[in-house]
Amino acid sequence: MCNLYNITTSQEAIRQWTRALRDVIGNLEPSIDVYPNQFAPVVRNAADGARELANLRWGMPTPPERMRGNADPGTTNIRNPQYAHWMPYLGVENRCVVPVTSFAEPSPQPGDKDPETGVQKNFWFARGEDRPLFFFAGLWTPWQGVRKVKEGPGDHQLYGFLTTKPNALIAPIHEKAMPVILTTPEEIVTWLTAPWPEARKLQRPAPDDALVIVDKPATQIKFPAEPPAQGSLF
Repeated sequence: MCNLYNITTSQEAIRQWTRALRDVIGNLEPSIDVYPNQFAPVVRNAADGARELANLRWGMPTPPERMRGNADPGTTNIRNPQYAHWMPYLGVENRCVVPVTSFAEPSPQPGDKDPETGVQKNFWFARGEDRPLFFFAGLWTPWQGVRKVKEGPGDHQLYGFLTTKPNALIAPIHEKAMPVILTTPEEIVTWLTAPWPEARKLQRPAPDDALVIVDKPATQIKFPAEPPAQGSLF
């Protein structure tokens, strides 16, 4: 389950890729590591129909039956959009795309821990060694409630992204899931505008050569043969 990703790009690049006509995020830092319950940019369909670059909080409302305690830190990854809790968010008004240049999955090897912190080390995946821009297929919603007890109740705008079965590159690291990635402008348009029966077809594993490992811990995990060299994203 992806709970850490990086954005190293410009607002202009995001706007050009997605044809966003409105930008309400202020200044985007040149490089951001994004963790659950933090704010990050997404491109969404705004209430007036405009395509908007906005800053939302990562983690959709958790299904009530899975809540623990008085605060909802959110659900970052959505595997089963047909689950009743998620179905109200599947229309174009609740879809978004999440800009990404690389994402992390923890090493499954018990010995791959940082000796100082004890935190499991990560494998980092990207479209290529130069980490070009791509997107996760996401959902968003306004929400009222408590994200952190110390903050108390409030109004929030939240997002999460879909996952699917892993491809051959991801499976040795995370055998259950990988993010749904969008790598062409056409896929972005489909996700943001198409009826759900068409848009849901994008919830599929990425081709095995769609990603490369750009950073990894010392490990003995066996990977498939090296994918072919990357071509143009377009």
